[in-house]
Amino acid sequence: MSIDRVRAYLKPYGLDGRVRQFSTSSATVGLAAQAIGCAPERIAKTLSFKLGDCGMLVVVAGDARVDNARFKARFHSRAKMLSADEVQTLIGHSIGGVCPFGVKKGVQVYLDVSLKRFETVYPACGSDNSAIELGMAELEACSGSLGWVDVCKDWQGSGATQSPWADSRGEV
Repeated sequence: MSIDRVRAYLKPYGLDGRVRQFSTSSATVGLAAQAIGCAPERIAKTLSFKLGDCGMLVVVAGDARVDNARFKARFHSRAKMLSADEVQTLIGHSIGGVCPFGVKKGVQVYLDVSLKRFETVYPACGSDNSAIELGMAELEACSGSLGWVDVCKDWQGSGATQSPWADSRGEV
């Protein structure tokens, strides 16, 4: 099971015990936000693309959408999302649980700057009913990210930078 692989992957980082599993689906941004009890923009959705013959992931804020022109400028290829079958084959997770943890060898992972406005975010953990709360440094360290990119739109001005007085759910 993919969630078990993710837990094993996160164990050396000391994060395996923080994986949360829900009794309801967290397969979409809206469902994940509802299951966790946070704002949808704080869900770190992992988008899967085909780059050449390989799969690649870009982790973005829940309210961000890929800007095709920015994506093409950064990766010299148009943004072609993987089909459900390709996601499983090239990435190693199923739709609804795609995350940057425990992916197949050779998968490139990038983090989008839309995430940086939050102290913590919630990526999935390999199943359609799981998540983990991570700070930016933790996400960078355990995702195997090749760096930060700016390939999204529609998030600027929404989900303002989290207050330093806010709790882990972004509430003051």
